Amino acid sequence: MARKKKEPEQNKKKINTDGIMGLVGSTTEQAISETLEINYMPYAMSVIVSRAIPEIDGFKPSHRKLLYTMYKMGLMNGAKTKSANIVGQTMRLNPHGDAAIYETMVRLAKGNETLLHPFVDSKGNFGKVYSRDMAYAAARYTEAKLDGICGELFRDIDSDTVDMVDNYDATMKEPSLLPTTFPNVLVTANQGIAVGMASNICSFNLAEVCNTAIALMNDPDADILETLPGPDFSTGAELLFDEAATREIYSTGRGSFKLRAKWRYEKKDNVIEIYEIPYTTTSEAVMDKVAELIKAGKIKEINDMRDETDLNGLKLAIDVKRGVEPEKLMQKLFRLTPLQDSFPCNFNILIAGMPRVMGVGEILEEWTAWRTDCVKRRIFFQIQKKEERLHLLKGLERILLDIDKAIKIIRETELENEVVPNLMIGFGIDEVQANYVAEIKLRNINKEYILKQTRNVADLEKEIADLKDTLGSSRRLKNLIVSELKAVSDKYGQPRKTEIIYDSQQIEPEDEAEDIPDYPVTLFVSKEGYLKKITPQSLRMSGEQKFKEGDSLAFSRETNNRAEILVFTDQYQCYKSRLSDFDDGKASQLGDYLPQKLGMDAGENVIQVILPGDYKGFILFFFENGKAAKVPLSAYETKTNRRRLTGAYSDKSPLKTAVALETDCQMAVYTTDGRAAVISTAQLLPKTTRNTIGVSVISLKKKAALSSAVLLEESGIVNPSRYRTRNIPTAGAILKEEDSTEKQIGFEI
Repeated sequence: MARKKKEPEQNKKKINTDGIMGLVGSTTEQAISETLEINYMPYAMSVIVSRAIPEIDGFKPSHRKLLYTMYKMGLMNGAKTKSANIVGQTMRLNPHGDAAIYETMVRLAKGNETLLHPFVDSKGNFGKVYSRDMAYAAARYTEAKLDGICGELFRDIDSDTVDMVDNYDATMKEPSLLPTTFPNVLVTANQGIAVGMASNICSFNLAEVCNTAIALMNDPDADILETLPGPDFSTGAELLFDEAATREIYSTGRGSFKLRAKWRYEKKDNVIEIYEIPYTTTSEAVMDKVAELIKAGKIKEINDMRDETDLNGLKLAIDVKRGVEPEKLMQKLFRLTPLQDSFPCNFNILIAGMPRVMGVGEILEEWTAWRTDCVKRRIFFQIQKKEERLHLLKGLERILLDIDKAIKIIRETELENEVVPNLMIGFGIDEVQANYVAEIKLRNINKEYILKQTRNVADLEKEIADLKDTLGSSRRLKNLIVSELKAVSDKYGQPRKTEIIYDSQQIEPEDEAEDIPDYPVTLFVSKEGYLKKITPQSLRMSGEQKFKEGDSLAFSRETNNRAEILVFTDQYQCYKSRLSDFDDGKASQLGDYLPQKLGMDAGENVIQVILPGDYKGFILFFFENGKAAKVPLSAYETKTNRRRLTGAYSDKSPLKTAVALETDCQMAVYTTDGRAAVISTAQLLPKTTRNTIGVSVISLKKKAALSSAVLLEESGIVNPSRYRTRNIPTAGAILKEEDSTEKQIGFEI
C-alpha cells in the first residue's frame, strides 16, 4: 500500500500504549491491514470465542457462568433466592451489567418457556418467549433456583472432569465447560451473532437425541432420521416434514425447517382459536400482520381478532364471517402471516476454540469424543483418590503388626515434631502414612478398629483394578456412557411438543389469485387519476358518473376483479396493482385517488392506466420529441409482489401517451402545429429494455411537438390515405377540418 510522504523528523510523534497522542495534532502512519490486525481482530475473536458461539456442552460463556454461580451458591437444593442476589453473585464471573446477566437468566427460566428443559426453576413473572410485549418483572421481584436436570450438568464437576480456569480478575476459578451427561448442545436451542459469523441451533427432543447418540455409538453408519425425526420446540406447533431438507440439515448443519401454528374451530361461536405458534414468531407479530392485511383489503373473511392469552397459555381468537370456510381461511393465513414460518439452521459450534459448522452426526461424534475424555478424567480422578486411601490403609496395616510398639514410640518421644519421624523409622512407612497414624484418636487404637479399617484394603485393590481396566477399554467406556444416556433419557425424557406432519400439502405463492373473489366489474378512470370499480348491479342502479370539478372521464373498460393494472406516471415509474385492492364503488363517488392509493412520490402524477391482461402483446410509448418505443408487455410482468417499477420508460423526453396492443395495427399521430400522420405499428421493432428511447415516427418542425396518438379507428379521420406513410419518420400532412373531430384522445387505452 502506498504511504504518504514522510513528515520532517521533528513533527513525527508516536502513539503511546494507551492510545493517547503524545502531542495534540500529531499523527502516525499505519497500513489499514495492520490496523485491522492489531485492533479489530482481537475484538472479533473475543466475540466469537467468549460471547456469541456455543461450545460442545451447549452453553455460551454467559450461560455457563450464571449456572455455575448458582451451583456454588447451593441452589441445587433448598429454597429459591431472589434473582437480584443471583445476578449480583454472577458478576464475580461475568464482567457485564446486571441487565445482561438477568436477561440470560430469563431465557433459561421455566417461566419464560424458551427451552424444552429449563435449567432455572423460577417463581414470578419471567415473560413468555411467544410474546414480544409481555415484559418480565425486575430481578428484585422474582426468585429462582436450579432445576433438577442441572444435576446432569454438575454431577462430575468436582472430579476433575473439566479444566478450571481463572475468572476475569484471577480471584476465583470457573469451569471452561460443564461436563453434561447428555448432548445438551442439541437439546437446548441457541442463537448467537458474532463478527462475520452466526449460530442458530434448534432444539431436539432429549430422549430422541440420547437414543440417536447411542445408535451412532453402536453403529457409526446408522440412519439418524430413524431415531431423530425432526426438531422439537418449546412452543409446540407443527413441523412440516420434508425428508430431503431434513437430511440436508443433518448432514451439513445448514437449511431450514418449516413450522405451522396449531388451531381449532369452535363451531358454536364461529371462532378459530390458535393455541400454538411457531418458535420463530410472537403473538404480537401475528396480530400486527393480520391487522395490516385486513386494512389493505387482502383478508375480508375476518370480523375481529383478539389475544386471549391467560394463565392457561397462548390463545389467539379469530371471529370468522358467516359462510367462510375455516380451513381455507387458515390456509390463506398460513401463506400471508407468520402463522407459518421457517426456522433457519446454522449449526456453528466452537470445537477446541475453533468455530465449525457441522451436521447432527458430526456434532454427536464430537460430543461423544469429548464426553469420553470427561469420563476418563473422572475415572482417573477416582483411581487417584482410591490409591491415596489404599496407601493410608497399608500404613495402618503395618501398625496392626505391633500396636504396643507404636504406643511405646509415641510415649517415649520427647518432642511433638519427632513423633512422625520416629513412626516412619519404627515401622518403615512414609510421612503421609505416619501422619495418618499419628492423627488417630486414642480411643481408636484398638485391634478391632484397625482390623475394620484394613479389611477394606482388598476391596480397594479390586476397585482400583476394575477402574484401570475400564480406563483402558474403549468398549467399557462406551457402555458406561450409554448407560448414563439411558438413565438421563428415562429420568428427564418427555413426549414431543412439536407434532410432525408427514403428508402436509405445501402452500404455493401462486395460489394467492385463487383466493381473490372474481366477478365482473366496470373500470372508470378520470383524467386527473381517480379510479372507480363498479359492479354491474350497482352500475344498472346508478345515474350519471360523478367527477371532481374540472375533471372528466378518460376511459372506461369492462373487466374482472382479479385484473391487474399498470399505472404510468410522469416520474418514469410504473405502479402495479390488482383491482381487488380497490373497494367496489358507486357512480356517485369520486373513487380512489391513484397517487394516494398507490403511495406515489410527492408531485407525481398519473399519465396512463393500462390493463395488461395476460401480458401478451406490447406497449407503444409516444414521446413529445416525436419518437415512439415498442416494448413487450412481458417486460412489466414480475414474479415477485413488487408494486413499483422504476425506469418504466425513457426519461429523455416527456411521455404523451401509452397504448397496449395485442397485435400490430394503425395509429394516428398528431402534432402541436396541426399535422397528422397514420403509421403502422409493424414498422416499429420491439425493444427488450423498458427505458429504450425509441425511434422517430414523425419529423417535427421548430417549436412543434408530438401532442397525442390514438388508434386509427378512434381518431375520426375520414380519409386515412392522405396521412398514411410507408416510411418513418414522416413529415405528416396538414390536418383537414373534416378529420379533426374532437375526440377523447388524452387518456385512452
